[in-house]
Amino acid sequence: MKGSQVEGTKVSATGHREFLASLTPQQKKRLTEKSNRKGIAALALHAGAILVLGSLIAAKVPFWPLLMVPQGVAIIFLFTTLHETIHRTAFATPSVNDAVARLCGFLILLPAEWFRYFHFAHHRHTQDPERDPELARPKPETIGQYVAHISGFPVWARQVATIVRNAIRGTRDDYVPPAARQQVMREARNMLALYALLAAISAVAGSAILLYVWIIPAIIGQPFLRLYLLAEHGRCAFVANMFENSRTTFTNRLVRRLAWSMPYHAEHHAFPGVPFHRLPDLHKLTAGYLQETEDGYARFNGRYVRSLSG
Repeated sequence: MKGSQVEGTKVSATGHREFLASLTPQQKKRLTEKSNRKGIAALALHAGAILVLGSLIAAKVPFWPLLMVPQGVAIIFLFTTLHETIHRTAFATPSVNDAVARLCGFLILLPAEWFRYFHFAHHRHTQDPERDPELARPKPETIGQYVAHISGFPVWARQVATIVRNAIRGTRDDYVPPAARQQVMREARNMLALYALLAAISAVAGSAILLYVWIIPAIIGQPFLRLYLLAEHGRCAFVANMFENSRTTFTNRLVRRLAWSMPYHAEHHAFPGVPFHRLPDLHKLTAGYLQETEDGYARFNGRYVRSLSG
């Protein structure tokens, strides 16, 4: 599934390692420059949208149930904020990255410390069927599997199971180093305790506000994230070259902002140390090397569905 908006001349069969080797030290330094200012501005826009929409829902303004759709999209796309912060590229200050990662993970039921190790294994072994943890559950191959995948319910079930399992007996995932397993267990237990506390407070107060401003919107928003994430590697080659095993999707500025520039996904995999605000600059350098691109998420998913069996 290749799009038509790649700029420049295609440099076929060139791998990401060769591309990285071609960059000068000055280019690498500029591309990997982190910024608290850029990160805070992006977070303020994202969190501000959630707070404004949540306030309108809580106030039950006219047609407030309709606002749960954009609220859900904004909440569930905190996954991309979590993703950027576990790489510690959202902000220049590591502790700020870690604090924001924990908050985002809590809001979308995805423990940040555990996910860091899961995701870094995905980066080390991208599209390796034997070692990439994202491929432990294959991509949909039938219409039924696609519908189930897009619904988001399987991922909610897996995330709840992961938190509970990590809290009770700890993680046994081989990509989590032994030295970190106690911390992963503590993280899961803290998350469960906070969820229980919020549930108890809501019950005592007789309030369903969290249901309408957080839980239901997140469930509604999950399919949008599934559609987005499927484009990152779906139908990409099982090879080591990040320009072939990852896809860049051309989209509008709103989606790029919401997703913290992650539509430039092949670029991110080629050079993970580049923060979100520098990915457009990296794209200008990699555009001629990209092997997998698509013109929008609707187009990608339309093609994906047509490739499925009944």
